[in-house]
Amino acid sequence: MASLVLLAACDAAPGRPVKTSEVLAPNDVVDFRVLYAANCAGCHGDQGRGGAAIGLADPVYLAIADDASIRKVTADGVEGTAMPAFAQSSGGMLTDAQVEVIAGGIRSWARPAALAGTVPPPRVATSAGDPTRGAQAFATYCASCHGAQGEGGPSGSAITNDSFLALVSDQGLRTVIIAGRPDLGAPDWRGNLPGRPMSDREITDIVAWLGSQRVQTPGRPYAVPTDATTRTASGDARR
Repeated sequence: MASLVLLAACDAAPGRPVKTSEVLAPNDVVDFRVLYAANCAGCHGDQGRGGAAIGLADPVYLAIADDASIRKVTADGVEGTAMPAFAQSSGGMLTDAQVEVIAGGIRSWARPAALAGTVPPPRVATSAGDPTRGAQAFATYCASCHGAQGEGGPSGSAITNDSFLALVSDQGLRTVIIAGRPDLGAPDWRGNLPGRPMSDREITDIVAWLGSQRVQTPGRPYAVPTDATTRTASGDARR
């Protein structure tokens, strides 16, 4: 009996780790809150409220993004944009099971009642857009905030900025136009012009017009040379 008491005392000795204090291996973490905070909150905000990127808890976004698209974007990212791939199969750090946890957790934020019975336009365009019509639609719905040419205005950012357009896909532009950015005060497709929600075609055309504003070499901090003049490292002009 004495030996059993001694063994029990050793098992509870000060400093001895208990099972609840064990640190999980990164691949074994399946808590949505932990995974979201570590991988998503930096851009999409705490609890999906929005930040540098769209709020994933926005009811309009969750009404147009189905499970498959949320899972795919989480796993594979969006090539050519600031959205990275998170699945190990695509070069990220998360297992397929962890991607599923994140996608399911995001979907759990859906609040269909918040749409008040309205049906948003489809997330993916159903036809090609027309930039000329898009310029007209932009003037109608967007210019009052974002400026006549998208250069920015008193209550909206510059959305024809070359660096911005280089970091967002056409699909990303369409999603933001439909869902808005409530965290930044930008309305969804219903609120740009009171009583006149944007149509599917108008959204498609605006995206086409914005896409036409992209430049081949975005983000230049200097003027593009107009002739063959180049400069050396010392700043001297040479031909």
